[in-house]
Amino acid sequence: MNDYLLSVLLGIIEGLTEFLPVSSTAHLRIAEDFFNVSLTSGYWKMFSIVIQLGAILCLPIYFRRRIAEFFSTFPRGKQGDRTWLTHPVSLTAIAFVCTAAPSFLLTKVIGENLENLYVMAGSLVAGGIVMWIVDVMYARQAFSTPQNRTEDIDKMSLPQSIWIGLCQVLSAVFPGTSRSMATIAAGQVARMSRTAALEFSFFLSMPTMIAATGYTLFKAIRHGEAGSAIGAAPTSSNGWILLAIGFTVSFIVAYAVVAWFMRWVRTRGFVPFAVYRIVFGLVVLWWAMRG
Repeated sequence: MNDYLLSVLLGIIEGLTEFLPVSSTAHLRIAEDFFNVSLTSGYWKMFSIVIQLGAILCLPIYFRRRIAEFFSTFPRGKQGDRTWLTHPVSLTAIAFVCTAAPSFLLTKVIGENLENLYVMAGSLVAGGIVMWIVDVMYARQAFSTPQNRTEDIDKMSLPQSIWIGLCQVLSAVFPGTSRSMATIAAGQVARMSRTAALEFSFFLSMPTMIAATGYTLFKAIRHGEAGSAIGAAPTSSNGWILLAIGFTVSFIVAYAVVAWFMRWVRTRGFVPFAVYRIVFGLVVLWWAMRG
């Protein structure tokens, strides 16, 4: 396949799946295998990092007004009932630490599972079942006791933040779990509304993924070699053009997905994504077995 077309397709796949609770890692892994992309190529490992960064960077732009509002009201909040420890900015930072610290300690385990199709398949199916159960339970609770839900991240508590941060570690240890799935399901279990859980998922993605991809990108550029497990910087102008194309396509598609997804959850649940995860997980398992 033409490398320019391949960069566009991989950018679209990353942009479509990064923020939906369906695992961008699993989709990219299967797509690269399907399109005969060398999984040992330092350049294509770098490409995956760059297009993921492109998707992540759409969030600060999409939520720019919300972010400005948060920082302008720190630490008392819009209603004046927050503190430096319970303001949304602080809660995002705390959840980030709860995710980052265990993930750093489990770096070796994460590396071993990173491209394991069987782990991805199991995580997709298990995560889909969990998401389905949690969303059905949420719908029942929302109908019977709507007054007990956290409808906005401005009203989140410290325990909710810590819980969600710790649950997101699962997505690092078990690729295929999906960061957004872990955050959304954990938020619903902690009695957050679907909209609040999704919005916090986006806000937590910003420091988490910018730190992770930025650090990996730095290591790749500084130490990467052609066959590096981390990745390697392009050695030609054509390589840089492909990176730019993938980055741009991923950014644009991810922006559209975030806008659509925020509207979707206001009136619908996550069950369709749970069903998709289960079906796709079985496809990944079949793909792994045939290889």
